[in-house]
Amino acid sequence: LNLPQFVQLMETFVGEDISLPTVKRLIAFIKEEYKQTEEEKIEQLEKVHRISRLAQRKLLLEALFKKWDNNASGFLDLEEVDTVLSTFKEGMEKEALRKAKKHLCCRYPQLSRVGKLSPKAFQTFLELLASEFPGNEDEAIDNLVEFLTASVEQSHMKCLQSLTRRKWLYNIQQAAETSGASMEPVYKAVFKALTQDAETHGDNKKISAYIALLEENQLSPERGQILLHYVACTADDAPYVLNQILYRDMKGVSFAAVEEGKPIHVPRVQLHGSIHFWNYDRPVEERKGSLLVLPLHDARWRAFGILGLDTLRDQCEKTIFLTHEISFYQGVSHAFSKAYHHICTLENVLQMTVTALDWLYPRAPSIHTVITYLVEPGKDKTWDYALRKMLTTDNTGQKEIHSSPVLLLRKENLLRDYLFKCTDSSQVIYTSVCGEYHIAVPLRDLSGQALGIFDISIGHHQKLPPHEHKDLQKMLKMAQAACSETLKMSLEETEPTYVLEAEHIANLRHAGILFHRFMLQDLRECV
Repeated sequence: LNLPQFVQLMETFVGEDISLPTVKRLIAFIKEEYKQTEEEKIEQLEKVHRISRLAQRKLLLEALFKKWDNNASGFLDLEEVDTVLSTFKEGMEKEALRKAKKHLCCRYPQLSRVGKLSPKAFQTFLELLASEFPGNEDEAIDNLVEFLTASVEQSHMKCLQSLTRRKWLYNIQQAAETSGASMEPVYKAVFKALTQDAETHGDNKKISAYIALLEENQLSPERGQILLHYVACTADDAPYVLNQILYRDMKGVSFAAVEEGKPIHVPRVQLHGSIHFWNYDRPVEERKGSLLVLPLHDARWRAFGILGLDTLRDQCEKTIFLTHEISFYQGVSHAFSKAYHHICTLENVLQMTVTALDWLYPRAPSIHTVITYLVEPGKDKTWDYALRKMLTTDNTGQKEIHSSPVLLLRKENLLRDYLFKCTDSSQVIYTSVCGEYHIAVPLRDLSGQALGIFDISIGHHQKLPPHEHKDLQKMLKMAQAACSETLKMSLEETEPTYVLEAEHIANLRHAGILFHRFMLQDLRECV
């Protein structure tokens, strides 16, 4: 038990109306009776030491990754890292390196195809290599970090540039985590990062930027199975670009970037001959500048769209994108991909929640309302997290999806403190507020922390009838299983598992079907 869980256990045990002297007697009793054997003490100390060591190692390797990735692209070239590591100890560890690389490619199958190391894959690579060395693994990691740190040099200017760029990339991530599953703040953060970098590190370029996502072509299938739908762009380009459709049979290099899986840079669009210009108001003689199209990849390196930039609005002659700019734009595309899939995951969790509650209400009519909250990190140091109200449902079938930001902060919601206790402890809380009984249930992420909260109101009834309580427990168990499966799908080393035929449909329906899949599997196990 961690501290919040222990406190919650004690509060549940003593109840709400217990006197202070009784609480003091209980504390004295626990202090007197709780005994730890020497073995348990040693085991606990070893566990704390192990967790601390792993946390320190993670920070160390993250710092090393950032030092190597000086343009903030989000990836390192596997062959480049491999070449440097092959000189470790004057080439004496090449066999260990070969084995580690083999194990790494087994764990991350896409590596043999794309050759790009994410921060997580980079850490895994060094840990696998260290495990092949004789002796202490921590010492081996330290030696590798020291060697790789000495292998890369950075000027003070480069360090400042990298630091600034990482701040902009962090803003994209924060926009995704505090947007209430909305893409608009993410689009704004992406375009702000691109324009700020063009001004600060790109010789004050004037750029246009746009994001297009791959979709199934149901409008004109004879023009190709897939199309690119332009879902966002910089403000000045909205009248010409927003919601446009690019088909395969149209001019352009975007589909080539998607298929080749790497950026395509056209230094002078006027000389290319196969560029599609959305702004027809711009005279032909003014259609000059550079174009860069970057493919957007998910965690398993499958393309799902493009990020495009051009300098057609810039009248300067020298508007070609330089290598360090292209590397950073790759970092932006990577940050956008993580943000986009984070929000897709939240949307899937909410869709699964709606399906689960639709299943529950006819079976548990004593439940009055269920409010679903998502846990969001704090935007400043005054509060560590907030609860965002996302969905309200009741037993009449009414559903309200809260599109406007309804944020709960602990200090402003004393009567809803039970929701924050539920989040802190990641445990079920049963309480009454103004004569109305509530059950707060956490929806946990893969680490066991609360990702969301169900606030279940059962009105003036102290408890549900036994059969309704049983169905509530079943719903919560299946919802948690479906949530965990949804979260696993976004991991780079995990391939999705489909059980039902309907799950192969790649849209929000899949999240709802997941709940029914786990319900069906549970039924099969019971039969």
